Amino acid sequence: MITDYSQRLIVQEVSPRDGLQIEPVWVETADKINLINQLSSCGFSRIEAGSFVSPKAIPALRDGEEVFQGIQRHAGVIYVALIPNLKGAQRAIQANADELNLVLSASQSHNQANMRMTREQSLTAFGEVVSLVRGSTVLLNGTVATTFGCPFEGRIEEDVVMRLVDAYLELGVQGVTLADTTGMANPRQVYDLVQRILDRVPTTALTLHFHNTRGLGLSNVLAAYEAGARRFDASLGGLGGCPFAPGASGNICTEDLVNLCTEMGIPTGIDLPHLLALSRTLPLLLGHDMPGQVVKAGRNCDLHPRPSH
Repeated sequence: MITDYSQRLIVQEVSPRDGLQIEPVWVETADKINLINQLSSCGFSRIEAGSFVSPKAIPALRDGEEVFQGIQRHAGVIYVALIPNLKGAQRAIQANADELNLVLSASQSHNQANMRMTREQSLTAFGEVVSLVRGSTVLLNGTVATTFGCPFEGRIEEDVVMRLVDAYLELGVQGVTLADTTGMANPRQVYDLVQRILDRVPTTALTLHFHNTRGLGLSNVLAAYEAGARRFDASLGGLGGCPFAPGASGNICTEDLVNLCTEMGIPTGIDLPHLLALSRTLPLLLGHDMPGQVVKAGRNCDLHPRPSH
């Protein structure tokens, strides 16, 4: 069990990017900007605000420039952009993104489906991005997608993930994300790999990205936290999913994660009531219910009157 509750768990909010990218309805640019502004007021230190991929590939996020240039930036908040290549990096830098998130898959077949290139080709392309930002204040994070399993190849060997992490570090990225893109991770697997990764990457540079596809998302967070991880991606309302991962439902729900931490005494610095109020606006914005649980059931401290009978 967790015995040290003094260390803060950092939540990186990814709903503006990972959450909205597969929504079938177009979310107006002004609504995206308002969502990010509201999230900035909730106490997050990191928000993945959008991506700079081809508009043909992800039409839902084709307004990345307008979004990044229109948000009200809060001091101390890092606004992250996902980028696939040099062109995307150039666009993101022009839009004043604070950090660029590079993504490749541990699975060759998933990388070819998602990026249309091999892992080795992805790494070569990322070298151009590293050269572009060298000498600037722009940060770089390298994500390893399908870290814990691939729907096409099955379980991914730890050594494959370790080699990709090493390749990122050799390129010069400041942070690394291990992503359970398809929701195939289990707590024991997570604990073992996180311990091994933390021999190479400092706690402050490691992020875990879990999906709740098979109901193990928050359990995997606790396993990673026990192993020493302190930073986690989450999405408001539990929005999200990978378009190239069959059956992969949304990310772990931000308000459910923050509620878990609140109940366990793990500090996050996130305003949970504000977060819940914001989550309740999503069904009207997107036209469907969200998978989050706490927004439906309420917090444990939200008591109710006794039945009159």
